[in-house]
Amino acid sequence: MKQPPSHPSRLADARATMQLAWPIMVTQLAQIGSAFVDSTMAGHYSAVDLAAISVGGSIWVALMVTLLGLTLAINPLVAHRVGAKEHHAIPGIVQQGLWQGLAFAVAGMVLAWLIAPFFSLSGLDAEGADKATRFLRAVVWGLPALAFHRVLAGYSASLNCTRPMMFIALFGLALNVPVNWVLIYGKFGFPELGGVGCGYATAFCMWVSAVLLAAWVRWAPIYRETQPLGHWQAPQTALQKQLFRLGLPIGMLFLVEVSAFSLVALLIARLGNTQVAAHQIALNFTGIVFMIPSALGHALTVRVGHALGAGNPQQARLIGTTGIVMGLVYAVFSALLIGLGREGITALYTSDEAVRSLAMQLLFYAAIFQLGDATQTIMAGILRGYKITKWPMLVYICAFWLLGIPLGYALAFGYGQDASGFWQALVLALALAAGLLYGLFVRESHRLLRA
Repeated sequence: MKQPPSHPSRLADARATMQLAWPIMVTQLAQIGSAFVDSTMAGHYSAVDLAAISVGGSIWVALMVTLLGLTLAINPLVAHRVGAKEHHAIPGIVQQGLWQGLAFAVAGMVLAWLIAPFFSLSGLDAEGADKATRFLRAVVWGLPALAFHRVLAGYSASLNCTRPMMFIALFGLALNVPVNWVLIYGKFGFPELGGVGCGYATAFCMWVSAVLLAAWVRWAPIYRETQPLGHWQAPQTALQKQLFRLGLPIGMLFLVEVSAFSLVALLIARLGNTQVAAHQIALNFTGIVFMIPSALGHALTVRVGHALGAGNPQQARLIGTTGIVMGLVYAVFSALLIGLGREGITALYTSDEAVRSLAMQLLFYAAIFQLGDATQTIMAGILRGYKITKWPMLVYICAFWLLGIPLGYALAFGYGQDASGFWQALVLALALAAGLLYGLFVRESHRLLRA
């Protein structure tokens, strides 16, 4: 009879996960840091610009995160091939992922241009709605670059090579600050665009990052055996279907979650600029904190995929359970950080006392939902490693759209809780998602161990 893993084995496993995850963490923190830079620079330009990029950004984030989910099929597919030592199949998978990612990006750009004129219905005043429209139409020019970058990043991570993306993301973050400054305030002969300039700056930095990563993948020795940027193949129906079947539920899962937050932003717009700006502060900072468990989830997808590709379900379960514990430890830390540091956090974003006071209330609820938020994203990453994507999508639909949004609307508008009502409901939605996803992991891991 096999003995359960010893405590030192779990510590060693945690170290292996962190070795893969920490560059992803830095990468994602740098990427979300660009949104932080946008919010702070636009907020100090004017409250109207902060509200505009909050509303316009809600649609942008929905498109961006959905695109990320749709392209994440690359990670488990390549990871399983790596675990099975079938390296010859990897270039074709990556190339098909690039073709599909480009198609999704173009579709997202068209959708954004069609949606943008309807910001006038959000409750923003005419100036804010116009700026939100122009921000969205500016930033979506970066979608094709984002798709290309995400596919190559997923491929590289599945080869246990995550540091290049980290260095490129840090460079992109540093570049975003001066480009924002030039376009927001109209320096060096450029027009003064205010918050709209943040959209063009973000798109420009995405293209720079994509070109740098492509150059690294093309010339670095580690990619030589599985080089995907040579001997291009036309789109192949079988691989496209495989990627689509696995990626569509991931994309829908991400869309369900982020669209819930986006809809909240649009509904809160009816409550005025102060409520919108406070919500943007709380959402932006929790998004930064969220990048750590999100990175753990991506690393766990790869490591679980390697273990299952090598035919070792016991190791896959160990990786998963250790990852859950890591996520819970971090969640406690982040909850304390947000709960105790609310006053300093709000001061980073704005000097408006009304906005700061409301944002501190919302951050209190954000601190509470850290446990559910960290757990659910880590569980989703583990399940991707098992190639389970459909059931998590249904869990998210139930948690966010059947519970979170209706309850939040009732609390906000029926019981006078305003923006706080939506955050109270999100606490419950995240806890429900975390519990159901954990049940899926337990069931699937036990099934493979018995097989």
